[in-house]
Amino acid sequence: MANIKSQIKRNQQNEQRHERNKAVRSALKTSAKKARQAITADDAEQAGQHVRETAQALDKAASKGIVHKRAAARRKSRLAKAANAAPRE
Repeated sequence: MANIKSQIKRNQQNEQRHERNKAVRSALKTSAKKARQAITADDAEQAGQHVRETAQALDKAASKGIVHKRAAARRKSRLAKAANAAPRE
């Protein structure tokens, strides 16, 4: 355990950021899961909406450094690829 006051504060800040980032990553996974489920359910309108929302959330997380920008781009690409490969109604 740290004895220095500034390090104690830094540890508390890091813990708060860790919890916030964990929540954001969890929300990203949930959003991507909803998009994949809509794609497999052949609901083109819902799938498109979920894919857009997920892409927006990934961009925001990447800009804040929660996920790496290339990881965000990869996830967006895979979602878009799956959405485009899905059969149209």
